[in-house]
Amino acid sequence: MSVWTRQSRWVRLLSSRVREETRARWHRFEALWRRSMQLRVVVSTLALSLAVVIVLGMVLQWQITSQLLESKEQGAISQAEVSVQILERELTAVDPNSDSVSEQLQAALNRLTTSSSGQSTSDVAGAFTAVLVDGRAPGARNEQPAAGPIGDVPEDLRVFVERGQLATKIHTVPHSQVTMMIVGTPVSSATRPLQIYLLFPLTAEQQTLAGLQRTLLVSAVVLLALLGAITNLVTRQVVRPVRQAAQTAEQLAEGDLDKRMRVIGEDDMARLAESFNEMADSLKQQITQLEEFGQLQRRFTSDVSHELRTPLTTVRMAADVLHASREEFPPGLSRSTELLVDELDRFELLLADLLEISRLDAGVADLAAERLDLHEIAERAAESVRAIADTSGVELRVLAPADGTDLAIVADARRVERIMRNLVANAIDHAEGGPVELRFGGNEQAVAVTVRDYGVGLRSGEAELVFTRFWRADPSRNRRSGGTGLGLSISQEDARLHGGELDAWGEPGEGSCFRLTLPRKPGKEPETSPLSLPSTRRIAAPEALLAAGVERPSEADGEQDVRDTGPARLTEESWEEK
Repeated sequence: MSVWTRQSRWVRLLSSRVREETRARWHRFEALWRRSMQLRVVVSTLALSLAVVIVLGMVLQWQITSQLLESKEQGAISQAEVSVQILERELTAVDPNSDSVSEQLQAALNRLTTSSSGQSTSDVAGAFTAVLVDGRAPGARNEQPAAGPIGDVPEDLRVFVERGQLATKIHTVPHSQVTMMIVGTPVSSATRPLQIYLLFPLTAEQQTLAGLQRTLLVSAVVLLALLGAITNLVTRQVVRPVRQAAQTAEQLAEGDLDKRMRVIGEDDMARLAESFNEMADSLKQQITQLEEFGQLQRRFTSDVSHELRTPLTTVRMAADVLHASREEFPPGLSRSTELLVDELDRFELLLADLLEISRLDAGVADLAAERLDLHEIAERAAESVRAIADTSGVELRVLAPADGTDLAIVADARRVERIMRNLVANAIDHAEGGPVELRFGGNEQAVAVTVRDYGVGLRSGEAELVFTRFWRADPSRNRRSGGTGLGLSISQEDARLHGGELDAWGEPGEGSCFRLTLPRKPGKEPETSPLSLPSTRRIAAPEALLAAGVERPSEADGEQDVRDTGPARLTEESWEEK
């Protein structure tokens, strides 16, 4: 490996780490920004204050700069007027035909400098450099006699002055990079036209502006720091009671009903604390009443269930004796004996479910966890209700995963089998003669099984109500499985006891689907379920249409659902046409 290749890899690694560190810091700041109202207020105040300071500094600097330049310009013009008067007196003796015009102009400038050293205008405008130009040949400026640094005077300014105008200009001399204010004016002479240019350096003004900028910058930093500290202090006074209220609310939510906020003073925050404490007192009283009522209800249900077992056992023994001798009874009495035994069976199931609900509500239910296979448990549960399915004309399909997914879990076999039995029995009750399908799936965290029927389905909002105790979607429907109305509620509690979840889906006319998701090990809640619930709207095709040769829609019709391969179905439009 070459040195260049190693260096490139090192650079890429370093840049990757820098990006990751920058991204992590940004995420931490973003999270802090979302959580901290105090940080948002302080940063917003500083940002707005910074904008105000910048605008104010620009306006202030512009005003001071304008005043300095205006004062400088007025002093320079005054100095130019005084210099013109001096030069007009000194240049009366200049010989127009002499070859030493430049020497004479230089002598005039020297006398001008000597004469202006004591003038008050020089103190106002400052030191200057004078340039005196002979304007006899304006078309050939390079050949015009001049005294002083004529090259520092810009050409456009000389054009205005040669026309007889007084003109000023701020110009930066290229060779020295010194910014100057140049004033040019014509000089009246009896012998020849002349122009005088006074060059005033702006070094002092630039130093003044630089000092002003430093002062403004330091003042802005100090002002922002003070504003930040003041904003932080004021915001903390407002945010602290809110944080205390949030902390107290969290402790109340965790069960510490005696936690209260401190009431200090008589301001708005004190009234907030008083209202919060009154609300907490009211909640504590209501929660205590509900807990007492719930305990009484659970105790009543448990006591009644236990007390009913003894007379139920006696009635069961008598009913068994009557049922064994039913052949000797008249037909009416024999039928009554059979109904009595059936209702006693249902009554025993109801008592068993009530006792189980009491244990779940009391939090004393435990798991006898063992290693088992979900597919085997589902097959065993399906076999236990197959007789009911055959009586109802419902076909049970327990479909093993085609890819050989491992469905081994650690769970309570009795509870999982009870969940599956309740789901399959419920599907048979609502299948309307259609098939009931069980599908399986799994991933590294969990396994899942769906129980799907193609019967009446569920209306909007009923998917959240199916697990309510004693709730029925259609009270007029007769149960074929002899359920008690507690099966789905117990199943959901059993699933949660394992750390799993039981979900429901349904559409009118399309059937319903229940999905049981269980973790590989109890207590480790999975993030997602290996199986998804159906979502495509379909209408089950009646057996009569299938027998008549009606085919299911093709994929081109947009009605294919790869997750659900149940019996042949038609779309709503096709169903209406048929």
